Amino acid sequence: MKNNKSTVSGKFVVFVGFISFILAAIFFLLSQLISEAINSLTFSFLLLMLIILFGITSDVIGTSVAAANEAPFHAKASKKVAGAREGVLLIRNADRVANIANDVIGDIAGTVSGALGIALVLQIMTLWEDFNRFLLNMLVTALIAALTVGGKAYGKKIALSNSNEVIFFVGRIMAAFSSITGIRIVKK
Repeated sequence: MKNNKSTVSGKFVVFVGFISFILAAIFFLLSQLISEAINSLTFSFLLLMLIILFGITSDVIGTSVAAANEAPFHAKASKKVAGAREGVLLIRNADRVANIANDVIGDIAGTVSGALGIALVLQIMTLWEDFNRFLLNMLVTALIAALTVGGKAYGKKIALSNSNEVIFFVGRIMAAFSSITGIRIVKK
């Protein structure tokens, strides 16, 4: 059974906006500090790829939760399978989870990857001063866009055809987190 009711309130929207601002500032600051501290073109590129992958992964989770079916999770939960109750929680809050995963995390990852792209261009320009800055900016921007859009398109294909498996995987991660930290995500 699918829960199509929205649980998003005005308070939630304001909260999401505030958290987005804070997270974007933190992610950008951390990525800049790490990139500048290491000062390696290879590391900066790998960090950029990691942030793009993080955005794609969050998009897969957000799309999967919107498409997942709750019934198999109840069957697994009745057998006390780790991650099943967490999956039910995710699906019952699909609108919030999808908003946070797709809009907050995914969009922040896109923004930070763009900023890292600019930092990458500046690093390249310090190494090769003769390189055409306009061309380099265009190439890096196009690469980031192609990887992000292409990755999210492929991710949506995975999310829609394997939504229950994706959410069960996320549920198992949440259950493991609860087990390791003692922080309960789902009531018993």
